[in-house]
Amino acid sequence: MIEADARTPRERYRTQVREEIKQHAWAQIAAAGASALSLNAIAKHMGMSGPALYRYFANRNELISELVKDAYRSLADTFRARAETGAGLGDLAQALRRWALDDPQRYFLIYGTPVPGYQAPDDTTRIASEIMARLLDACAAEQPPATPPSALDAHLAEHRSWAGEHPASPSALCRALAFWTRLHGVLSLELAGHFTGMGFDPAQLYASETEAIGGC
Repeated sequence: MIEADARTPRERYRTQVREEIKQHAWAQIAAAGASALSLNAIAKHMGMSGPALYRYFANRNELISELVKDAYRSLADTFRARAETGAGLGDLAQALRRWALDDPQRYFLIYGTPVPGYQAPDDTTRIASEIMARLLDACAAEQPPATPPSALDAHLAEHRSWAGEHPASPSALCRALAFWTRLHGVLSLELAGHFTGMGFDPAQLYASETEAIGGC
């Protein structure tokens, strides 16, 4: 049974227009990067006046915030869906790569060079923390071969605020950071085209890094 939409026609129309504005914004970002995003250009493309568009987004930063939150939410939902099937660290790694390759501009908006003059709101950090929590769950669940505690393990035992209230051990924290830094490093280079012409398959490099992290 389909539930009735409780929103008024005006509210539904507003949502529709906001979504259309965001689609045009993504097209602009794909063409020239987030720093070139222009609400006036979007308004012109949609046949609206600038003041009319500002009724939907008060300013450029508000629009960027919506795009950033949508991007983080998309990845958080991707990780959640994988986690609910019992996915391990390797599965999350492949989900991250597939998500990034499907829409490089979405990836770069949240993991690329910061947009000049833009400061993300606090609720964006909350969504990002959901992604890290899923990763920490996977790292905590897997037991790599026992090794002596590293200097980084000892450091993270005392510097773990970035992990929130997650009870992961220092070694799991270390593995999560290795995942986040090493895999994002490979992805960023691949998506920016820095492997072009080098004659190897980036997927193989990514898989090798994933395997190495699993054994940390």
